[in-house]
Amino acid sequence: MKQIWAPWRAEYVVAEKDKTCIFCSAASAVGAEDEGRGLVLFRSTRSIVMLNRFPYNSGHLMVAPVRHVARIEELDDEESADIFRLVRRSTACLREALNPQGFNIGLNMGSAAGAGIEDHIHMHVVPRWNGDMNFMPVLADVKVIPEHLKQTMKRLKPCFDNS
Repeated sequence: MKQIWAPWRAEYVVAEKDKTCIFCSAASAVGAEDEGRGLVLFRSTRSIVMLNRFPYNSGHLMVAPVRHVARIEELDDEESADIFRLVRRSTACLREALNPQGFNIGLNMGSAAGAGIEDHIHMHVVPRWNGDMNFMPVLADVKVIPEHLKQTMKRLKPCFDNS
């Protein structure tokens, strides 16, 4: 079995956790300024798409229901369909704006499965490029994210606004 080390995630893991739910806060943000602060790219009546503040790669998105639910079986049919629709839309917008060569898409449910936020279910959409892993994590314990979140937001937002 091979191990994958991600020491750059330590900042998130050891940070004191805010007691407010990031997805509920993002879903209740009003106006473009609040959405930008919360990294929200798109909001439907049932789901939101937002940038991950601690990304594995540039363009790492999270799609979550607006309703605060912890388990996939708690989603109703409309929420399930809307989340998957927004995952599809997310991959299309990421392809258009960032031109990735592949994606990792999934969810972690429960702390034993690796969920960092286990009380509000969400899906991860992570764009991937051939060679996006380099020597920096191995030699320097540093993950290089080549673009600032604000710049990624500027590149992706028009696609979500126009689709």
